Amino acid sequence: MRLSRSFLPTLKETPADAQIVSHRLMLRAGLVRQTASGIYAWLPAGLRVLRNISQIVREEQDSVGAQEVLMPTLQPAELWKRSGRYDAYGPEMLRIRDRHERDLLYGPTNEEMITDLFGQAVKSYRELPQTLYHIQWKFRDEVRPRFGVMRGREFLMKDAYSFDVDHAGAVASYQRMMLAYLRTFQRLGVKAIPMVADTGPIGGELSHEFIILAPTGESGVFYDGALDEQDWLHEPVDTDDHASLDTFFRRTTSFYAATDEKHDQAAWSDIAPDRQREGRGIEVGHIFHFGTKYTEAMGVSINGADGQSFFPEMGSYGIGVSRLVGAIIEASHDDAGIIWPEGVAPFDAVILNLKSGDLACDALCERLYREAPGRLLYDDRSDRAGAKFADADLMGHPWQFVVGPRGTAGGRVELKRRATGERSEMSVDDALAMIAAFGTKAAS
Repeated sequence: MRLSRSFLPTLKETPADAQIVSHRLMLRAGLVRQTASGIYAWLPAGLRVLRNISQIVREEQDSVGAQEVLMPTLQPAELWKRSGRYDAYGPEMLRIRDRHERDLLYGPTNEEMITDLFGQAVKSYRELPQTLYHIQWKFRDEVRPRFGVMRGREFLMKDAYSFDVDHAGAVASYQRMMLAYLRTFQRLGVKAIPMVADTGPIGGELSHEFIILAPTGESGVFYDGALDEQDWLHEPVDTDDHASLDTFFRRTTSFYAATDEKHDQAAWSDIAPDRQREGRGIEVGHIFHFGTKYTEAMGVSINGADGQSFFPEMGSYGIGVSRLVGAIIEASHDDAGIIWPEGVAPFDAVILNLKSGDLACDALCERLYREAPGRLLYDDRSDRAGAKFADADLMGHPWQFVVGPRGTAGGRVELKRRATGERSEMSVDDALAMIAAFGTKAAS
């Protein structure tokens, strides 16, 4: 994408109403614009980030056997009345009525709808287990929306739902999803701490939330430093074997982790002082196992192996995709702007032409840009070099290829790594090979 032709409206000044770092930087870097209280339009760069996060989430859901569906944003109120949650959910639910006087609601979550869809299609225990997920916009009418996309009213969420024959199968589905979540956050380039949590209005008896460590986080976090050493991507877990899943789960949840207060002083004191970690964090995911709460309330039963009908066991699993954009920025930024982890960034790199109009500089920039135009942003503006460097740091591209007259004359390109500020020079051929790898990675 050529910056001179792009809709990337950056701001030099910090908006007065932006209270936290991620909100300020998302506005300044041209990722979003507010259209109403707690509701945002996602501009091209912001949408690219949303799609990158969604794709990583999708791939990890698929890897544990979850199947993608797409449910509507509007739901019949009757479904929620069947479950008993229509009146209990509270004023956060946006209730509406259509021209035929039918009661509808803008979905804040999808336990009722997925249970009804499941009940229409699945009739036998032989069809279990099933795990279904979608990535869809939700709406919760927050009384005081604030902090940009971190506490908005409309948000993009991945929610998944598992159905199993019995408790053991449901717990295995839960454990499988925990592994998928830990791998997801690791791929997103953030440290997420899993900890036991309240089930809240969704209900259930087993629940964990996932907290991204960030200095500006809303919750205090206390945890065992051994969690920092885990490599979830290469964890040797057989996701089809209950014993392997159980071993992984028990080891993972054995690490001490708590929010706000060290509520179990004995467990905290058992951790060696050099492994005790304190910080702050942001909740970005929550998983629940709640048994037959919804299948029983909604009368969804299927035929068992003994010929008797039974209510399947369920779990639900949420990740705040749009919230993750803000959380990643809160965890990864400096005074100059965003520092995107690779794989999340809207562009892998930016090409900075320090002398637009110079034939040699223009030709080299065009040559670099042709290698992977979908993965690169080309700053071809006639602005001064300082403005280009400032915008590149603000927008947080992982790599900056700097092309100027002196380097071009010597067949060299300067490379800057945004995360560390490290600068080096490389040959044009090496730069071309690196850029070609961006395109290859995107296609794989």
